[in-house]
Amino acid sequence: MKIAIVASEGAPYAKSGGLGDVMEALPSALSRIEGNEVVLILPYYKKIKDCPKYQVEQVCHFDVSLGWRNAYAGVMRLLNGRDKVQVYFIDSEYYFGARPGAIYGDIDDGERFAFFSRACLDALLALEYIPDVIQCNDWQTALVPTYLRAVYGQQFPNTKCMYTIHNIEYQGWANAGFFDDVLALPWEWRGCLDMNGSVNVMKAAIETADLVTTVSETYARELMYPYYAHGLDGVLSAASWKLTGITNGIDTDTFDPSRDPALPAHYDSSTLEVGKAQCKAALQEEVGLPVEPDVPLCVMVTRLAGHKGLDLLCYIARRLLWEEKVQLLILGTGEAHYEQFFKDLAREFPEKVAAKITFDLGLAARIYAGGDIYLMPSKSEPCGLSQMNAMRYGTVPVVHATGGLRDTVPPANERGEEGLGFTFQSYNGDDFMAALKRALALYNTDREAFRALQRRDMSQDFSWNKPAKRYMELFRQMLAQ
Repeated sequence: MKIAIVASEGAPYAKSGGLGDVMEALPSALSRIEGNEVVLILPYYKKIKDCPKYQVEQVCHFDVSLGWRNAYAGVMRLLNGRDKVQVYFIDSEYYFGARPGAIYGDIDDGERFAFFSRACLDALLALEYIPDVIQCNDWQTALVPTYLRAVYGQQFPNTKCMYTIHNIEYQGWANAGFFDDVLALPWEWRGCLDMNGSVNVMKAAIETADLVTTVSETYARELMYPYYAHGLDGVLSAASWKLTGITNGIDTDTFDPSRDPALPAHYDSSTLEVGKAQCKAALQEEVGLPVEPDVPLCVMVTRLAGHKGLDLLCYIARRLLWEEKVQLLILGTGEAHYEQFFKDLAREFPEKVAAKITFDLGLAARIYAGGDIYLMPSKSEPCGLSQMNAMRYGTVPVVHATGGLRDTVPPANERGEEGLGFTFQSYNGDDFMAALKRALALYNTDREAFRALQRRDMSQDFSWNKPAKRYMELFRQMLAQ
């Protein structure tokens, strides 16, 4: 099967969050399935252009029609890629190549990614690569299925399009004039883009794609409700017949405690007790906490943003530190008030709290390996990767049972049996505290049962093999329609 995947980011070339991780792992997993030919198309950002380790060649160039103007686009082929995925970059000095800093956040992001969406289709034509399936992701490529149906139907008569929602909070809103000034689509397509008198490109993708997916089964159901859907619940309910969830995997080659180069000691489920103890002691020393092997170390690697449940952690933090013999370690950057809270907490409890307000992948791996309990009380979580990373390293998660957290962390009982972690249903600090205390009680009173839970976590298959097979099932289902 010929599969084209288009996205605004993909590790290791450009990454701002979980989408980047998915766009590294999913194309690779699909390419390993016999008979598949996979291409990945990304913007040619300045950070990619300036990186000497990526060797590219220009294979073609053309003008992209964007409203009343034409904009240059070049297609750069990556020469030293990994696996069997052929990576292409859309080159535009104006929209991508001359802009330093973050890959999102420019005032003309709507125009930039409208250009990118249309350029991807033009690039496939120029490369004479007519895919069976195009898979596109989030609002930045939400215009691909709309352009495909409205403008490129004759050139791609049999191509099907899957649209994947990774985070519905960001939908690609623009004022009504964006339709004429930038998109210049035929008038009859205005209705699918219109929402409350403005343009919403995610709405259009939901209506025009052949199939809509999101990144966990539970999140797909949650999107039927206003609490989670950020205004699109009605649109998604109308399209529920073509909406499904596929829970993401993680890169089990990268996240592997038996060979992770960032760790001071390696271990697997059979050497868990010794290896993890060494990692814990080294981590405590690294972050300035007392090296106390029997004190449970609770950890969190996260963006410091409200929807990650940090308000709950802030609410219970001092009570937790006063009532329990415990250590707390936070790694991440984000909203200033959360950064300041954890800095202040570390100053108030220097023997119990360490706050590392930074982005450090190596330290993140050592935290997954050295922690005992992983905290993830997210208010909403489409899929979540950190809880799976933590379990891969034998760190027991305490999570809010929402979205992908519900799907990947079935609840254990108070004896640590049956499930994979400790969960709470209602989003409030007291329920979070109760779930955390259950985890701490198991750690403190029955270490063998806690170790058994850790080993069970490590034995789970969180690879991309199952999700990739599910994607293939849905691709075949689309092509059979």
